[in-house]
Amino acid sequence: MNNPRSNLIDVGRICGVYGIKGWVKVKSFTQPTDNLFNYPALFVKTQHGVKPCKVLSYEQRPKGHVAQFDFIKNRTDAEHLGNATIAIEKSALVELGDDDFYWHDLIGLNVIASPTYDGVPLGVVHSLIETGANDVLVVKPNDQSIDTRERLIPYVFGQYIQQVDVQANQVHVDWDPEF
Repeated sequence: MNNPRSNLIDVGRICGVYGIKGWVKVKSFTQPTDNLFNYPALFVKTQHGVKPCKVLSYEQRPKGHVAQFDFIKNRTDAEHLGNATIAIEKSALVELGDDDFYWHDLIGLNVIASPTYDGVPLGVVHSLIETGANDVLVVKPNDQSIDTRERLIPYVFGQYIQQVDVQANQVHVDWDPEF
């Protein structure tokens, strides 16, 4: 998850080594997945800090992407990265329309049931799941929640998602608290 005070947004992860020349396996969080390699400036976040980097080359393989970064010279360098996160600066993101949001904008927002269900707090957006048909909000309970249940709410605007108000830190949903 991203630090709300950070200017960096996670867009991928290094998830293994590939070969002996310092290439790594990469899991992209972007859509389409190769958009990850189109950003002009990438950063690798490790337990030792944040390192700016450039992609020298990348390829699509049957099991996902592999890439060569400028600071990884050999397999040993790649092995030391572990599961490092790949990030970009928020300013590199494309501006979205009024009813469109990046996932990182939704994480941490309070989820409120519609007035039909007394406007009770259901929890906070913990993460999202991509299902193919539509994304799904993973809503975890917090101190203000009506109960301690985790909820999975389809992100279908106009049907289940009524309003997203990032400034008010809220997502209003048409969702029965009993579900």
